[in-house]
Amino acid sequence: MSDLSNYRNIGIFAHVDAGKTTTTERILKLTGKIHKTGEVHDGAATTDFMEQEQERGITIQSAATTCFWKDHRLNVIDTPGHVDFTVEVYRSLKVLDGGIGVFCGSGGVEPQSETNWRYANESEVARVIFVNKLDRIGADFLRVVKQVENVLGANPLVMVLPIGREDSFIGIVDLLSRKAHIWPDPSNPEHYDITDVPEDMVDEVEEWREKLIEAAVEQDDDLMEAYLDGNEPAMEDLKRCIREGTRKLDFFPTYCGSAFKDKGVQLILDAVVDYLPSPTEVDPQPLTDEFGEPTGESALVSTEEPLRALAFKIMDDRFGALTFVRIYSGVLNKGDTILNSFTGKTERIGRMVEMHANDRAELDKAQAGDIIAIVGMKNVQTGHTLCDPKHPCTLEAMVFPEPVISIAVAPKDKGGAEKMGIAIGKMVAEDPSFRVETDEDSGETILRGMGELHLDVKVDILKRTYGVELEVGKPQVAYRETITQEIEDSYTHKKQSGGSGQFGKIDYRIKPGEPGTGFAFTSSVVGGNVPKEFFPAIEKGFKSMMEEGPIAGFPVLDVEIELYDGGFHAVDSSAIAFELAAKGAFRQSMPKAGAQLIEPIMKVDVFTPDDHVGDVIGDLNRRRGMIKDQDAGPTGVRIKADVPLSEMFGYIGHLRTMTSGRGQFSMEFSHYLPCPQNVAEEVIAEVKERKAKG
Repeated sequence: MSDLSNYRNIGIFAHVDAGKTTTTERILKLTGKIHKTGEVHDGAATTDFMEQEQERGITIQSAATTCFWKDHRLNVIDTPGHVDFTVEVYRSLKVLDGGIGVFCGSGGVEPQSETNWRYANESEVARVIFVNKLDRIGADFLRVVKQVENVLGANPLVMVLPIGREDSFIGIVDLLSRKAHIWPDPSNPEHYDITDVPEDMVDEVEEWREKLIEAAVEQDDDLMEAYLDGNEPAMEDLKRCIREGTRKLDFFPTYCGSAFKDKGVQLILDAVVDYLPSPTEVDPQPLTDEFGEPTGESALVSTEEPLRALAFKIMDDRFGALTFVRIYSGVLNKGDTILNSFTGKTERIGRMVEMHANDRAELDKAQAGDIIAIVGMKNVQTGHTLCDPKHPCTLEAMVFPEPVISIAVAPKDKGGAEKMGIAIGKMVAEDPSFRVETDEDSGETILRGMGELHLDVKVDILKRTYGVELEVGKPQVAYRETITQEIEDSYTHKKQSGGSGQFGKIDYRIKPGEPGTGFAFTSSVVGGNVPKEFFPAIEKGFKSMMEEGPIAGFPVLDVEIELYDGGFHAVDSSAIAFELAAKGAFRQSMPKAGAQLIEPIMKVDVFTPDDHVGDVIGDLNRRRGMIKDQDAGPTGVRIKADVPLSEMFGYIGHLRTMTSGRGQFSMEFSHYLPCPQNVAEEVIAEVKERKAKG
């Protein structure tokens, strides 16, 4: 059995273009996993192996690989930075023990870095920070450190200082060892000299080293007392304290360099080994019951425990379906039979592989702490727990965001329908934030996703990977409906037609719920006017009607229903009668309760050069945007705004025109707000027209 203390399961995450994939390439080169470094801008990066990734120069799906550094095994996942693919980051962080947050030296803390940092906080993942691209114009290490404090509310622990800035960035000083690492020859990045600290930096190095030691010794009272008495701790004690503080998320060791020029990546690898936790050092994953409620037990990371593993990603490639699995406890052997606790079915493990991007190495066994892929599993989906059939359990499940945008698609030729159905089925299994449904009125296939780029890439994959040519409709916004007034009402369902009849009477209150609560049902019936056994049927009746609102047939959000009285018949009342009463009550009362259309509002983050700020703000205002914040940086201004999704289609083209091609933006779903009357009328008219055509 491998020694789990030498394992590091880490992810690399950041905003688009901060240099995650390049950092991954350098790590693979330095650890001897690859012999030639592939560049992202040439479409040759190891972990960007999809055609769509190579063309666009972005990472779309997370890629897993394994390498070794100083006798430690690193399971590395390179994740996407683009907001439309954050589900990949979320599910990767869910199964990792540590991470490297990469920030651009000139761009600093960008929108997607904030989202990813929030996910990492929620998953309680220990991190080291790498401020990359210090050789770029406008790069400033200490400014980014300040942003990490102010924007992310995090506590960066500065471990190194850069020597030189921008073009003259030649190396870094390691504060702990007081040694300078200098790369004299840009054409030979693996060769560097270790020298004394440059004279003009001695005072600065001592000042930052003191801050570093003060933060570290706070983890150990005895060391702290000794330090206050003037005794500097030994190097191994300091490293132990830094490791402890990193594991507890008290601070985040912060490094800098240039991955593209191979400067500083060695120190990051050392930091992963020295400070990030092994699988046995993180809090064990909690177990839940089949309804997702915590049981109080957890999956202890040990090879002695029964098997517990989480499927966190499904991928379809040229060899068949791959299920990526993080094993939390126990051992998994080729040929074992395992239980999927979600479906209640068992499956036999045929082939297990260790992944290196899209290459693989066959395995006969895997153990707690490993991240592996299993080939050819039938009914496993993202978030399912795989366990020992004798010890069934459920690991804490993953929660995925709801799609906010949809397009209608149809195959160009008749023969493509079946091919399209099979392909979309595989894609939905791979990506939980991508949904598909059939419009009952028009018979169209509707694809739903997180943004325009997300759906663009899906259509591209259907075309190139699966050979399905599609007709694509214009994007549709995921509108919803809600109510604005509280009302009391009563509804009686009775039917008499030979034999036993149906009878159910309910008195109820309908009122608007808190935003984001969805549907809530309570009962305050006193006495036996409505017997308790009919409450679930009444709730089911109301809930089933939430799928289609009274205004334009969009799903209904944020409604609370309270049953406070009613009546029943000893013979004619039944669960079905009360379910039908609830459905009738919904149809009767919703229009009376001030039903209104609500639209998705996006959190938009725009970067623009200084001389175009006025144009960009004016344009966002015209799009019904609310400007929230402006932040001036060395190379331009970041504008944060809340803007309705319906106004943001094709925005990147307008932004590039306004800013002579230099503007960038990202957006993610924030919340729902009521539609203005004129917009609501247009949407309702459009829906009616579509239904009339269908």
